[in-house]
Amino acid sequence: MSTEAAGAPVSGVADMHPASFALVMATGIVSIACQLLGRPAIAAVLLWLNGAFYGALWVLTVYRAVRFRDRLLADVAHHGRAVGFFTTVAATCVLGSQLLVIRGAWTMAAALWGFGIVLWAIVTYTVFTVLTVKREKPPLAEGINGGWLVAVVAAQSVCVLGAQLAAGFGAAAPNVLLFCLSMWLGGGMLYIWIISLIFYRYTFFVMSPSDLAPPYWINMGAVAISTLAGTMLIAATPSWSVLAELLPFLKGLTLLFWATATWWIPMLVGLGVWRHVYRRFPLRYDPLYWGAVFPLGMYAVCTFRLAQAIGVPVLLPVARVFLYLALAAWTLALIGLVRRVAGLSSRDAT
Repeated sequence: MSTEAAGAPVSGVADMHPASFALVMATGIVSIACQLLGRPAIAAVLLWLNGAFYGALWVLTVYRAVRFRDRLLADVAHHGRAVGFFTTVAATCVLGSQLLVIRGAWTMAAALWGFGIVLWAIVTYTVFTVLTVKREKPPLAEGINGGWLVAVVAAQSVCVLGAQLAAGFGAAAPNVLLFCLSMWLGGGMLYIWIISLIFYRYTFFVMSPSDLAPPYWINMGAVAISTLAGTMLIAATPSWSVLAELLPFLKGLTLLFWATATWWIPMLVGLGVWRHVYRRFPLRYDPLYWGAVFPLGMYAVCTFRLAQAIGVPVLLPVARVFLYLALAAWTLALIGLVRRVAGLSSRDAT
């Protein structure tokens, strides 16, 4: 089985892509969007599905770590694949947010938040240290891609969940929010560093259709979740007076993130048309397409929350349009996944 067959039967676990947890990220954020925008039945179904996806992916990941440790360690040192491990962090925190928003399950969400923080620390400092000290490195044009921005998504997902949980920590809420504020600002700075390299790669190196793999949509998704994190901090101002003092700054930077995410959308659509229509690159299922579903759902959620945070209801129809786009993209990706798994199973049987 190829490296693209992440999440497939156990026969392909050896080549499982580290970014497989994008399936949980995408399902979780689409579910949250459904809950916020008046589709609670769909949100509940997606919550149950996501719990199954999350558990299954961890079983496969642990099995791979035990049975195919050398391949997993090789991924940690690979510039293109290593950043995929950040999806474990984002998936954990998005699932926690999903449980909190849909079921009000504070205790379970808090447990996932703690696990997400541990994962974030391990993955962040392991991946970036290994990629920094390795002797042989690829040139920028080959080593950088939109998937690198999942590191930003991971940090901001920790902020989003923590800010929602903060009030439940009582007297410790200010400490929780200080940590969340630091994650938000650090994640925003990380976005600036990485997107500068990506934009440079886009505009000063020759691009081929294969270079524009699905994770390039994270260019938008990373600032969309940064927007959401900002709105959660704004909503948490009653729990910490310092946030109230920073409110103009919080609103201004949150609007900057949302405007940046919005700017990326026509650009990404145009690149997609160039890739699949003009250059006729085949449009077939790839597990990495879940990394394109996630930004659509995240833009719907962050736009809804921004409309609430700054009192601009004119944005609500925009959020609803992106909910339907995200649902359509999620459905198409799921169909592709089912067909891929069914095809691999039939080949294994023969």
